[in-house]
Amino acid sequence: MNYLAHIYLSGDNDLVTIGNFIADGIKGSKYKKYPKDLQTGILLHRHIDTFTDAHDTVRLSTKRLHEKYGHYSGIIVDILYDHFLAKNWRLYSPVPLNEYVDDFYDSLEEHYDILPLRVQKMMPYMMTDNWLVSYASIKGISRVLDGMNRRTKNRSSMNEAVVELEAFYSEFENEFSTFFDELIISSNQKLEELKLIK
Repeated sequence: MNYLAHIYLSGDNDLVTIGNFIADGIKGSKYKKYPKDLQTGILLHRHIDTFTDAHDTVRLSTKRLHEKYGHYSGIIVDILYDHFLAKNWRLYSPVPLNEYVDDFYDSLEEHYDILPLRVQKMMPYMMTDNWLVSYASIKGISRVLDGMNRRTKNRSSMNEAVVELEAFYSEFENEFSTFFDELIISSNQKLEELKLIK
């Protein structure tokens, strides 16, 4: 899953949310140097990624893209799924997306000193362009895919995946909805387990 889903699945603890958000840059056992709530978020992030990668419904989505995009298919599906979460946000949260995202940005600024340098450098771009809210539109997802393609020095052609999104829109949306309901349950269970670990 991509940024918005990881943030959403973290619950209402700001430090758990930040841990989940920064987890990609924290390898192996390095998570142990962080405070407990951040560790919880990092381990939750790893659980979400493992659950997602192994899920049959997600594999249906990635299979649709694999011939053209190869090993980038999973990354593209993560981004497309964030689109459907943002677009259908009202089904998952009583807090409007704009307000929810603003609160998250405020939390990042409040805890700026504990963020890895990579995240500190990314924050101004993320907030100025309001990435998380922009996911709700196809235009916003197109910008994200363009940026990801540039990061691969145009090798991935990820910028072209909007074509498949529009061609198979209902299929992707249905797959997301089916999968995300299960991911919410699994993530909540994992979060409870992690809270019990001293």
